[in-house]
Amino acid sequence: MTRMTAVEAAMHVLEKEGVDTAFGVPGAAINPFYNAMRKHGKITHYLARHVEGASHMAEGYTRAKAGNIGMCLGTSGPAGTDMITALYSASADSIPILCITGQAPRARLHKEDFQAVDIQSIAGPVTKMAVTVLEPALVPRVLQQAFHLMRSGRPGPVLIDLPYDVQMAEIEFDPETYQSLPPYKPCATMAQAKKAVEMLMAADRPVLVVGGGVLNADATELFQRFAELTQVPVIPTLMGWGAIADDHPLMAGMVGLQTSHRYGNATLLASDLVFGIGNRFANRHTGSVDKYTAGRKIIHIDIEPTQIGRVICPDLGIVSDAGEALKLLIDAAQEMKNAGKLPCRKAWVEDCQQRKRTLLRKTHFDNVPVKPQRVYEEMNRAFGRSATYVTTIGLSQIAAAQMLHVFGPRRWINCGQAGPLGWTLPSALGVCVATPKAQVIGISGDYDFQFMIEELAVGAQFKIPYIHVLVNNAYLGLIRQSQRAFDMDYCVQLAFDNINSEELNGYGVDHVKVAEGLGCKAIRVFKPEDIAPAFAQAKVLRDQFSVPVVVEIMLERVTNISMGGEIDSVNEFEPIADSVEDAPTHVSFMEYK
Repeated sequence: MTRMTAVEAAMHVLEKEGVDTAFGVPGAAINPFYNAMRKHGKITHYLARHVEGASHMAEGYTRAKAGNIGMCLGTSGPAGTDMITALYSASADSIPILCITGQAPRARLHKEDFQAVDIQSIAGPVTKMAVTVLEPALVPRVLQQAFHLMRSGRPGPVLIDLPYDVQMAEIEFDPETYQSLPPYKPCATMAQAKKAVEMLMAADRPVLVVGGGVLNADATELFQRFAELTQVPVIPTLMGWGAIADDHPLMAGMVGLQTSHRYGNATLLASDLVFGIGNRFANRHTGSVDKYTAGRKIIHIDIEPTQIGRVICPDLGIVSDAGEALKLLIDAAQEMKNAGKLPCRKAWVEDCQQRKRTLLRKTHFDNVPVKPQRVYEEMNRAFGRSATYVTTIGLSQIAAAQMLHVFGPRRWINCGQAGPLGWTLPSALGVCVATPKAQVIGISGDYDFQFMIEELAVGAQFKIPYIHVLVNNAYLGLIRQSQRAFDMDYCVQLAFDNINSEELNGYGVDHVKVAEGLGCKAIRVFKPEDIAPAFAQAKVLRDQFSVPVVVEIMLERVTNISMGGEIDSVNEFEPIADSVEDAPTHVSFMEYK
């Protein structure tokens, strides 16, 4: 055993658990932790401009690479409360992040000390564990438990709050004998797998719904093997998009009220069985349950027991890690194939592909100001198969999900349930740190961009290069569109006459000047024919200066994006495609390099 401070012991635990990166903002109450981190020298720290930004960076870091756990650090009081949005976001999407906060000394916790807040109680509902550690000797073991919980069952975040005197106290700890606790992962049985495959094979028009749980299990290759073995078309959820490439012949499109494809909704409605793996049947995917389930059987596999039956009562429910279940499903399907019992799905797959070729949305507009659809068409061409897209919420995200193409797992990094504005920029930085060789593309509307625009300085300071596509309509576009139900356009306009720039013509904030002032590069585009050259220039600037490059595209003020109240009644506000030429990148996958 070795005598050391509790936070020195924490450094050994973090190293053994694989943590080598932190995003944070130091402060008086967390300084002992920072001092131990400095002395230990094994963790690279990125200084954020806002603690919420740091915690979203940790989210992006986790989401970008299987096995990652992002760590966020902050001081006492407001630092912890600033983390709550990211903890909620991570919890909702089953993302493990570790948030560590400083705290007032134990003797002053009940005295309303400066920046002393009961963060354990505040964070409890949005974490798998939130704890204020009151005994110094518990620090390494609470961390051990935190990693065990984050990796077990449905993944999720943890907050550990460390009083100042707990951090400073000396304890006995032996780093040499420390071992991670093996995570708990429930596993399906072969009997369950055989029953699921039998139901799947008995259906005439089945579909597989792949959710984020398959990515969390790092099981996308297993999933694709199962889909190809059974020849069942695939519908990804927003969190599962990329589990199978968009140009794969079994990719049938996304389903939902907003982030969906016309062909995906049509295929779901034509199906007679839905087999969901690692998904939640979220309401933006299903619409009303009665409409979604009418005339079709449901099989549901999820790692969390209380997800089975939460939204839909399935005909067969199985509690299992997606990867473990898929291994058994493949064995069961292979056994049926060897026995000649797998039905031919050629006609059903061709039906799905025919919808995919014809039920398209128009993207090729030449309007000035630019229509948003044209932006995503040009992004498909410019960034191709290697792009990793990062985005959160709003019309920009919804249109992106309808019109972009994704070709691999973790190439679509999206805050699925919480959708906090400001999430995109810091999360994109976290993605870049986790995957420095990836071609990362952030996508924001102007309001999302303005929420945490200061984090651009982090990209400039630490040389984190990526391209951020900013579609600017000077509106809270999604809220404006939803206000149509109330016949109003109220408190959602961001436009004003900027006294410093006539070029903006009433669009308000000069994002180019702000981005440049924060140490980054920026380009503004007014015409559709200038989008492609701007993207090409952005790549050059990104590689030359190793900083974020903002490409701002000035959109027409009002464009309503396709959405509706049910999956069979999505309102197509804009023209649909009459031909491949109207939506060239939706089916012309040969253009991708």
